Amino acid sequence: MRLIIVSGRSGSGKSTALDVLEDNGYYCIDNLPAGLLPELAERALIHTELAQPLVAVSIDARNLPSHLSRFPELLEEVRGRHIQCDVLYLDADEETLLKRFSETRRRHPLSSANRSLAEAIQDETNLLGPIADLADLKVNTTNLNLYQLRDTIKLRLLNQPEPGTAFLVESFGFKRGMPVDADLVFDVRCLPNPYWKPELRAQSGLDQPVAEYLAAQPDVEEMFQDISSYLLKWLPRFAASNRAYVTIAIGCTGGHHRSVYLTERLGQVLQKTLKNVQVRHRDLS
Repeated sequence: MRLIIVSGRSGSGKSTALDVLEDNGYYCIDNLPAGLLPELAERALIHTELAQPLVAVSIDARNLPSHLSRFPELLEEVRGRHIQCDVLYLDADEETLLKRFSETRRRHPLSSANRSLAEAIQDETNLLGPIADLADLKVNTTNLNLYQLRDTIKLRLLNQPEPGTAFLVESFGFKRGMPVDADLVFDVRCLPNPYWKPELRAQSGLDQPVAEYLAAQPDVEEMFQDISSYLLKWLPRFAASNRAYVTIAIGCTGGHHRSVYLTERLGQVLQKTLKNVQVRHRDLS
C-alpha cells in the first residue's frame, strides 16, 4: 500500500495535487480528520480489493488543533504498520497567497469578522507546523502555474520506478529566483555564457551547437568535474540517511544555456550509479 498525505496552507494548490493523484489511480479523501489516519490506513489494508492500494488524503487547518499537534505520533503509527507513506507539503509566500484569495474571492477557512486574512494565514502556518516539519517533499508554488504544479507532482511523487531516495537535478535562472525547495544549489554564472554569441542566443543547453560550445570551454569542464565528484561522493550518504527526496539545483543567469547543459550531463552521470534520478529544466518552456 502507498499512502500520500497532502497538506499545506490554503491557496497553495492542495486541490490540484489531489486531482492529479486521483487521475493517476489514487483513492482521494479531502479534509480527513488527522485522528482517523491510522484507522483509515488499517481499513485500507484489510478491506481493499486492490493488491497494492493507492490512497491520498488531504489534512489541513480545518482539523482540530489537538489533532494537528498529534500528527507526528499519528504518522509514526501509520508507518509502524509497514505502509509506504509520503508527506507532501505545499506552500507559497504570503503575498502570493493573499493575491490568490483576493483574485478568487474565496474565504480563508480560518478568517472571521475578528481575524483578517493575513492573520488567518499566519495562524494556519502555526497550526500546520507539525506537518511541515515532517514533510518528505516540500513544493513552493509561488512561481508555478496550474500546469507546472501538475507536472511537478507527477515528476516528484509519481515518477518513482523503484523505492528509495528520489533525486531531482534541476536547472534554473537566477533572474527568476532560486528554487526555495532546493537542498543543494550550485551557481554556474561564472562560466562563459553562450547568450553573448548571437548565433547561440535563441538556442538552449539542449541544442548541439550550445553543447559543443560549452564542452570546448576548460572552465565548464572543470566545473562539471568538481560538481559531479562532490555529488557522487555525498548523494549516496543522503540516501543512507533515509531522505525521501533530494533536489540539486544548478543555476545560471537565465536558466537556458549553462545550467541546462550541466544539468543534463550531471543527470546522465548520476543515473549510472543512483536510482530514481530525475532531470528538470525549470525555466525552459
